[in-house]
Amino acid sequence: MLNVEHSQFETMNQLAEAKKAFFFLISFDMQVVHIFEEESLQDNPSIRFQFPGKAFRNEKITSIQNYSFKAFPESQEHFAKGFQHILQGLKRGNSYLANYTRKTKIETSLSLNQIFDHTHAKYKVWYNDEFVCFSPETFIEIKNHHITTHPMKGTIDADLPNAAETLRNDVKEKAEHYTVVDLLRNDLSMVANNVKVEEFQRLDYIKTHNKNLYGMSSEISGVLKSEYQNKIGSILQRLLPAGSILGAPKPKTLEMTLQAEGYDRKFYTGIAGWFDGENLDTCVMIRFIEKDGENFYFKSGGGITHLSKLEDEYQEMINKIYVPIY
Repeated sequence: MLNVEHSQFETMNQLAEAKKAFFFLISFDMQVVHIFEEESLQDNPSIRFQFPGKAFRNEKITSIQNYSFKAFPESQEHFAKGFQHILQGLKRGNSYLANYTRKTKIETSLSLNQIFDHTHAKYKVWYNDEFVCFSPETFIEIKNHHITTHPMKGTIDADLPNAAETLRNDVKEKAEHYTVVDLLRNDLSMVANNVKVEEFQRLDYIKTHNKNLYGMSSEISGVLKSEYQNKIGSILQRLLPAGSILGAPKPKTLEMTLQAEGYDRKFYTGIAGWFDGENLDTCVMIRFIEKDGENFYFKSGGGITHLSKLEDEYQEMINKIYVPIY
């Protein structure tokens, strides 16, 4: 499907088999893979990250009192051009779920380092003053040859009346979530046996500087097949791009989505991961701010099905432009 950088994935296999710890970044198109072995991290000023149970270069750079953060989303009319392209592809049967994302200019008094320092998120990554992400979404975890994935699909303004119940029962959101769970269950079956859904439609409360959100997640698990044990790179080659931020079926959906978006996602919706010598934890790099020259851009989006409404998807894209600083 993609012209993958094979050598870097093979390096991951070699490091995992040698039980050497490393951190890594993989771009959405899998063309760029950065690997940071643990012993080299201390002398590498280009990377900062914070994962559950592991933080590197996590010292506070500066304190903040008041800060500005303003987004300049494209018009709904401009958003609609790509949206309609996706919708037409869905109606033709080329896809039954596609994740449509946009690039929004923002203005903020915060530096990328300050955003890393002060945002609250399960996973945080800063790279070379090029981007920062503060992601709530786990991709895969591997512990004792058991693999789990946690697809996140479906959000709602948490302050709306009966927000949690509304999200769980919304026909479009349910269809989207069922589709992603089915896709990820099939994906895991390529590398694992005894794949099953452990938890379905869990709601996570996400605080932001603007409005608070509920995000819907599920947990799927399996036992790694013998040929994939200690093969971190090979597993990632089979599973990427992550289904929750692409859609299904993957090849046609990828082609359709790239045409609709018309920009390079780069590391946005790629993954970051930490292998500690035994276990692996990875995240999908969503909630993402990129620096381009002197300008900052926030990349955000959501899943589109044949039930999607333009106004709702446009608003969801805007709702996800936030920094969780509180």
